[in-house]
Amino acid sequence: MKSQNNNSKSNFFKKIFVKICRLFNFEIIDQSSLYLPVSNNFLNDELSVIGEKSLTIPMGIIKTSRPVKSLDIILRTCTSVNMLSQSKKRLFDADKPEYTLRTLNSIIKSINSSKEIFNKINLKITIIDHNSKTKVIDQMRVLLGNQFFKSEIIDLKVDNFKDEIQNLNQQNKKVTDNQISNMSNIHQSLLIAKNCEDLIYFVEDDYLHSINSIKELIFSYEKLSSLLKRELILCPTDYPYLYNKAENSKIFLGHNLHWRQIDESLCTFLTSNLIVKKYWEELTSVCKFEHYPFEKPFHEIYKKEFCLSPIPSLAIHCTNINSVYGLSPFINYKKIWEENEITND
Repeated sequence: MKSQNNNSKSNFFKKIFVKICRLFNFEIIDQSSLYLPVSNNFLNDELSVIGEKSLTIPMGIIKTSRPVKSLDIILRTCTSVNMLSQSKKRLFDADKPEYTLRTLNSIIKSINSSKEIFNKINLKITIIDHNSKTKVIDQMRVLLGNQFFKSEIIDLKVDNFKDEIQNLNQQNKKVTDNQISNMSNIHQSLLIAKNCEDLIYFVEDDYLHSINSIKELIFSYEKLSSLLKRELILCPTDYPYLYNKAENSKIFLGHNLHWRQIDESLCTFLTSNLIVKKYWEELTSVCKFEHYPFEKPFHEIYKKEFCLSPIPSLAIHCTNINSVYGLSPFINYKKIWEENEITND
């Protein structure tokens, strides 16, 4: 009987202690069961709350001072061109529309796997397309149909931007029609981004995303932006060429991955409307003059702002298997390719 009374008293004091911890926003953990009584979760459950806090064991809670309000995903597509500046075959040796449709499918699947985070965030996918066949556009519409988020497909008008593009590039070579299309598409995406509410994810049409990619991008942006007290640029891809030289880098704990500071990227990245407005001239300069490397103006921005990439990669760039700008290390390429196959169901 005495033992029962002791247990009752112990449980009573535990409940009071948990209530006090909850009141002061403290988290505690039972080491034997890995149970967190304050949030009523286990260690492997989702512990962070979008717009409120990031919780990483054993680092503790980081209160979100920079909540994400919205996410605009802008996907630039051109399925009539296999490779922008090369004649090489891509990984898996498929036709270009296959990569584009699997890219879109991977993004949609990643969004749908994390619907809970979009209860407080407005979401829209905008596709800016140039010269894709009607059949491909119809397949895009089918993928976007009956989704919980907004979507739009825009037909790129290259003639609206052509006059602003210099004929010769930095290597004194004539700018190709494919590059003119690419530069025009980037320009169109930036014009859209300038009027977006908050975060913009600029995506090229040959990036296959892991199922956790969108969730990791959003949660990590909130966490690291709150921690660093500034806006960020997040690149979803761990490019192999970034390991070609030994250089200093800062490492951060994101939501579920490590993130490292980088000083170069390609044209797929997530950032905020504030960064777009702040560096409007630098960003739009890639739409008017073909630099070498093409992304050189972006790299100048990264000298002033944090650009971070995940380890391991959240998305793989499906280019030629020998390209240092392509396949991220330590990723099961075949698995992510097959997971995003388009079915007729």
